[in-house]
Amino acid sequence: MSEDTQPAVRWRVPPAQTAVKIAAAVALAALTVLSLDDPQFVLLAGVAAVGATALAVRDVLAPVRLEADVEGLTAVRGYATRTRLAWPEVTAVRVDERRRLFSKTLLLEIETEDDLIMLSRFDLGADVRDVADTLTELRDRATA
Repeated sequence: MSEDTQPAVRWRVPPAQTAVKIAAAVALAALTVLSLDDPQFVLLAGVAAVGATALAVRDVLAPVRLEADVEGLTAVRGYATRTRLAWPEVTAVRVDERRRLFSKTLLLEIETEDDLIMLSRFDLGADVRDVADTLTELRDRATA
């Protein structure tokens, strides 16, 4: 395989994060079973168990959330659908920073003419600013 056809970089969900989601799903399922005498708690814990399970399954089905090379990038959209974008289709790569009370949220935004892909450090397993710099460098190299 030549250098141009190999994926240059991949960003994935950290395996430890997936393990925590699986453990949470198991714990919530156990709480649901242990609380069968309280219908309200069963409903709440059951819904939470299903939600945690869905998030863990997504991490298992699509652990690599973003992959980029000199030709373009592939990003996971929705639950686990992969979308391939050539660099000319990407109109902007930027980091969105939001501050609320005592927290700060950073999101990587990959914009196309009619769509927006947003990924966090929890999706990428890396600082979104570093990912944005790498994507910009690859995009510049592709257009040079």
